[in-house]
Amino acid sequence: MEQLKAGARICTEIDIESIPREVTDWDIETFLALTCAGITPEQRDAVRNPVARFPRQEYVLAVHWHPEHVPMDMISDRINAMYPNRRDELIIPTQHNQILTWGDYAGVEVDCYSHGFNRKVQLLIHMRADKMERAGVLSNMLMHTFKYRSSQLFEYLDALCEPEWAERRQAAAAVAGSDEHIVDFTSIHACRLKALLTQNETRTPQDAIKNKLVRNYLDCLREFYDARFINKVQVYAKAVKEVVKENFSLAYFYRASEVVEEARSIGAGVVIPHPEQFWPILLRNYDVDGIEVWNPQSQQYTEFLINVVLDQNRRGYHKDRPMLIFMGDDCHMSEKLKRPEEQDKEKVSREIGLQPAWDDLGIAKGLIMSGVSRKTVMDEYRARLG
Repeated sequence: MEQLKAGARICTEIDIESIPREVTDWDIETFLALTCAGITPEQRDAVRNPVARFPRQEYVLAVHWHPEHVPMDMISDRINAMYPNRRDELIIPTQHNQILTWGDYAGVEVDCYSHGFNRKVQLLIHMRADKMERAGVLSNMLMHTFKYRSSQLFEYLDALCEPEWAERRQAAAAVAGSDEHIVDFTSIHACRLKALLTQNETRTPQDAIKNKLVRNYLDCLREFYDARFINKVQVYAKAVKEVVKENFSLAYFYRASEVVEEARSIGAGVVIPHPEQFWPILLRNYDVDGIEVWNPQSQQYTEFLINVVLDQNRRGYHKDRPMLIFMGDDCHMSEKLKRPEEQDKEKVSREIGLQPAWDDLGIAKGLIMSGVSRKTVMDEYRARLG
């Protein structure tokens, strides 16, 4: 099937042999649209005019969210629209392995390595923006981590299409229940995407080189192929990604202890996110300010984690600095830029500062008795950041 322009008919029966192996004009247009930093007027309106608004929320605590390539002024407009009656806020962006600033504060979500448990973990680092001049070593650590983390995309594409990675494809296909048709179709398009990255290496922004580029590129194929078929392709591609992540070497990440030590040396705060994914790191007793007890991906043990933190604080386990309770919205702003049919329904529902667990009647009951609220956490954390 020719893939040269929009408006081509949707194919429900796919002839693998007829799919172009070489990069097409459509590929180039699509790749540039996915990786360039430009935002259309329609996307700008979608960002600045949220569907949901929360006029009764007085305090906005948001220390785990990702601007991606959405301009900060548009994000500010969105927050103003969502929380028109807020009295106070502590908003700090946490882009993956890149420090970004919002007002008086700067933040980053760092990929690192927990040696004792032999697994990758993540940490949220927050600081006053005026401490950035002392963050030279941390910035260099992040630059190294960013480059290495980006290299996973190329390993992912190799796993999808290169002959020597057939074993990983077989393992993923078995998990996803994907047939040979799905595997071959995905392989062809992964090869084309890999060629696009190679051909456009010098003009592709570094922050566009992420695993999600595969998902976004495959989603664009809905223009030509039946949506149900592309859904199956996405399930398979995600399974391959998980196999790649499981086998991705941790040797080149900095240890979590090294990241914490460097953050502390410049007076930065440290928070452990994604509690259900990173149980081991909670047991290491790292020098951190708090843990995220709720996250859109981590909701099962919220009340348990709250009780653990409150109990440890009562027992004086953290005498100098009681452990704080955080909740993370984990909002990825680029999801707002996609067409409705291409959006991940769960991810697009996330909003900066929206953490419903704070207002859950069962959860709030225990927090109120311990004097914990968005406001108390904001006040205490601000004091610690200086």
